[in-house]
Formats: sequence, C-alpha cells, structure tokens
Amino acid sequence: MNDPLDSLVHVNLGKSVYATLRDALAAGRFQPNDRLRIRELALQLGTSVTPVRDAMLQLVQEEALVLRSPRDFRVPVLSVARYLEIRALRLELEGLGAFEAAQRIDDATLADLERLLQANEEAIARHDLPAALQCNQAFHLGLAQAAGMPTLKRFVDHLWMQTAPLIAAGYASFSPDMRVGHHHAIISALRQRDGAAAQRAIEQDILDGGTQMLAYVMRQERMHAGATQKEKDEEEHEAQD
Repeated sequence: MNDPLDSLVHVNLGKSVYATLRDALAAGRFQPNDRLRIRELALQLGTSVTPVRDAMLQLVQEEALVLRSPRDFRVPVLSVARYLEIRALRLELEGLGAFEAAQRIDDATLADLERLLQANEEAIARHDLPAALQCNQAFHLGLAQAAGMPTLKRFVDHLWMQTAPLIAAGYASFSPDMRVGHHHAIISALRQRDGAAAQRAIEQDILDGGTQMLAYVMRQERMHAGATQKEKDEEEHEAQD
C-alpha cells in the first residue's frame, strides 16, 4: 500500500522541479535548440530522473520544450512565421489585458507592479540579464493578472513560455538599450485609470526592438535549417556506409 505522505512528497518535488525548469527557461538560461538531458538535470537538482522527466513532459505540453525522441528534449527554435504569429497574439491579448487592468487595478497590485519595475531597472543597471528578463516577464504577467481575466492570463503565460528563451538569446546577441520607458508609461496610465493609454503603452513595449528581434529570428531560422540539413546528410552518409 502506498504511503500518502510519500505521494505528497513526490507531488511537491515534481512541482518544485517544474517551477525550477520553467524559471530557467524564462530567464534565458537555455538557448533555442539546446538539448536538455534528463540525467544531467537530475544530478544538478539533486533528485531522481522521474520528477525531471515528468516536468519536462509537462513543459512539452505547454510548448515550452519540444520532444524529438523519448530522450531528446529541446528548447524550441521558432520560425519567423511562428514568431510573428505569437507577437500578433500578444499584441491583442496583452493590449486587452492592459485596458482591463486600468479599470480594475487596486493600490496593492499597482504597488507590486511598481516594485517589479524598480527591480527590473536595478537588474539592468548591474547588467544582470537573467534577473532583468524575469522581472520583465513578471511585470507582463502581473499586468495580465490585474485584468481579472484568468483565461487571458493563462494564454499570455503560454505565449511567454514559448518565446522567453528566444527573447533572452536575442537580447544577449544584439545587446539593445534595455530601458523600460514603456513600463513607466503603463504605470502612469494605470494610476490614471486610463485603459486606452495603458493599451497603447503595452503594445509599443511589445513592438519595441521588433526589427532587431525579427532579424535575429531570421538568422536563427537560416542557421537551424542549415544544421538540420547537415544532420540529414550525415545520417544518409552513415546509412550508405
């Protein structure tokens, strides 16, 4: 007979491993096309392979990872078309969320967003990219949460998890000026309960730096296509031998 306490420990451990891997993806600690090895991660996390595999399979369901084979988990490489699709969806969903948040936000939630903005600026000042990215994502998700629309927040979260490693890799690659002026504009609009201004500010924030990011995605798509073709050629050569 299974011990209920053992089951509870297993569930809690699984949640902890899942949260750790999710945070690592959001902070850009894994790059697009990186292979995540279950045993290596289990050793790093000090756990068995089972909770790691379960967490990775859950992330596959969320499209934060892709499963090439039972042993080959990868960070997604987004195509240009997929990136543009996700960006278009974020514009619509986060724009709506910002508009609704301005109507509903309370003082405590507004203060939380202000603290996230301050933490983001402090991380940028000390050149801590992972911390800055985590604060940035938390700000966007916090804004969606403030809209009081749980389904919208889940959709936004889902889209963020698909693009977080790409955004992190892109920022690290072209080192843009990571000012968060649009976030200040969002906070100002929230204080004034101005939904239209909040919507415009979040949309501009999503589009800011879009030209550089799109160019980065295009380069990555070409590189990935070339690497994939090389792998196929090597497999065909081995088969002939």
